[in-house]
Amino acid sequence: MYYPISALLIECLILSVVEVKDSYGYEISQIVKLVSDIKESTLYPILRKLENSGYLTAYTQEFQGRNRKYYSITEEGKNQLLFLKKEWVFYRDTIDEIINHMAKGE
Repeated sequence: MYYPISALLIECLILSVVEVKDSYGYEISQIVKLVSDIKESTLYPILRKLENSGYLTAYTQEFQGRNRKYYSITEEGKNQLLFLKKEWVFYRDTIDEIINHMAKGE
């Protein structure tokens, strides 16, 4: 992917993943990596920030003899995700409009 992704868009992606089902860090990172070259050293501070902001909660669950930290979206997180999705649609549509108008020579 050639286009850089902002921290807010990464937050939107993370909240979108966790909205579908509780997820752990590695699982989230594999989905976000589909569109971003994000490293775990970048992802975990964003997860902590979302948790500290009240958008996510975390709990530990055993998996194959090891504890795994899962993240769950809160009501406040769902509200933030709704806001970020609306912002994304406006941003995406504005970019599409500019690109399409420039392609038509308008």
